[in-house]
Amino acid sequence: MSDQLAPLKHFVTDMSAVVARAGTDEAIILEEGAALLGQLVGRDAGENWLPEPYAGAAGDSYGQYLLYRAPDGGFSVVSFVWAPGQSTPVHDHTVWGLVGVLRGQERNVPYERADDGRLTAGAPEILSAGEVCAVSPTIGDIHQVSNALTDETSISIHVYGADIGEVKRHTFDPKTGAATTFVSGYSDAPIPDLS
Repeated sequence: MSDQLAPLKHFVTDMSAVVARAGTDEAIILEEGAALLGQLVGRDAGENWLPEPYAGAAGDSYGQYLLYRAPDGGFSVVSFVWAPGQSTPVHDHTVWGLVGVLRGQERNVPYERADDGRLTAGAPEILSAGEVCAVSPTIGDIHQVSNALTDETSISIHVYGADIGEVKRHTFDPKTGAATTFVSGYSDAPIPDLS
């Protein structure tokens, strides 16, 4: 493991301990995990710990690079790289998740399902570098994320309660609420060696 990756290695070690101790208590995972992720994304300014293969644009779509997958598949860590103007569709995760902005700014728009099945957008939230938000089926799992900057790349670190690239999830038509199943996979880059 390179010295550059030391902050990520420490985060994975600490997050593994939280997940093991908390078991199925999602509230503990989200609270303690958010604090750990906030520390990780807050370290970027002086350390620049994310290597270039996981911090570069992925062409016409945003990049989604796997940084770590727990041996039991219990959680994963992913970097998302957003060029100006890039956005996800409205989507869910089906597992708990944490989003921490490493560089730039991201716009997070939560959605709620109405009784008739349609989706209603909530108030947009702008997350700046060092800030963290959470999603899950128990606290709100449908959102849309985009780069809030028009002239710079933004990068975020996401932690999910599964190997998110292998999870069957859903995109949604925001007008009708109609769902389409998808599996995201990952952008093409080797998983970093944290050993």
